[in-house]
Order: sequence, then C-alpha cells, then structure tokens
Amino acid sequence: MQILFQDDALLVVNKPAGIAVQPDKTGEPSLLDQASAEIGQPLFVVHRIDRPVSGAVVFAKTKEAAHVLSVQFQEKSVQKTYLAVSGQCPDPPLGDLVHYFEKNETQNKSKAFTTNKDGRAKGSLSYSVEGRSDRYFLLRIQLHTGKHHQIRAQLAAIGCPIKGDVKYGAKRGNPDRSIHLHAWKISFEHPVTQAKMALEADLPRHDTLWNALVPVK
Repeated sequence: MQILFQDDALLVVNKPAGIAVQPDKTGEPSLLDQASAEIGQPLFVVHRIDRPVSGAVVFAKTKEAAHVLSVQFQEKSVQKTYLAVSGQCPDPPLGDLVHYFEKNETQNKSKAFTTNKDGRAKGSLSYSVEGRSDRYFLLRIQLHTGKHHQIRAQLAAIGCPIKGDVKYGAKRGNPDRSIHLHAWKISFEHPVTQAKMALEADLPRHDTLWNALVPVK
C-alpha cells in the first residue's frame, strides 16, 4: 500500500490488486484495516474499487470529511480515469459507451445492455486506445458514472474483456487473480479547503505487461 496523499481530513492510497477495500464475508484483512493500522486512527470509506483492481482509493479521516466526499461521489463531480488492458481492440479505437445495467446479486455480476427497460441503471464512459503490443491493447477510460462492475461489464459487452477477468469473458485468469484494470487518476475537491486535488497512482511495478504498455500522459 503506497500513500499518495494525506492530511488531517483525508488519506489517498494506491491499492494493490487482490485486497478488498473494506471487510467482506471472506474475513480477510481489508485495505481499510491496513490503512487504519498504518496511520494509527480509524478511517471512513467514501468509495470502493473491486478486489482484483489496483489503484487510487480515497479515505476520509473525519465524519465531516466523509460526508462531503460522499456527496461529491454521489453527484458525480469526482473525475476518475482508469487504464485497462484487453486482448481485443475496440472498434472504433476512440469513443463513448452507454449501456443499461442489471445486477445479479447471486453471482455478484452486472450485465450491460444497449436497450433500456424498467429497473436498469444507465452508465456511460469514454475510452481511447493509448498503446499496444503484439497481443494486447492499452485503453484509457474516463468513467462518467459509478455502476457496479461498470468498466468490466461495458468492455465485455463490446467484445473487449479485460485481461484476467474471467468473470466477464476473459479466456484465462491472471496467476495472482488480479485483472488488468487500474484506477490511475482521480480528481476531486478537498473536503475542507475546497482546493482541487489531482492525484495519480503508479501502475503495479511487478507487472511486466503494465510496464510494457506505458501510457501517454
């Protein structure tokens, strides 16, 4: 766990893949547990990224800061940029995706549809192809909404499942059970000072594929 920023109101860390943001039914130590122990005080969860995903996670240090940050996430004023790796190239290589989501609670999985009906939640993102190797493509994703497994489900819906994401159609999992999705950049308003915060989480250093597909900043 790498600390990206902290002050009296908040803590931002770079989450490794494979750990849940908050305690779940597995009983395994969570990022919340580790971060609270690291700084020696309780923290408040204001948003989450999936267990197999790496990248930036924001915690609040006070109830007041937690409320302000939670409102920003709910009102979609937080800007979130992700990087993803897929074995397939989207067509076209630059575009916007709009889908309507149904969540299967039993499977802990969401499905993205191109048509709407009652009960489906609308989600959207923008993407661009930023790099490639002989087998893989690097996608930059600007997330406009925060639906359950949104990026994973939307990329799967266009035939571009994320590398390692067998739940959403990848042919093989990664050995460490991670997926190649990284919460790269996050921008929000500081809950106390109202200053604009823009933070970037380094890519997983041990992963040779991430290192080979260096993003354009």
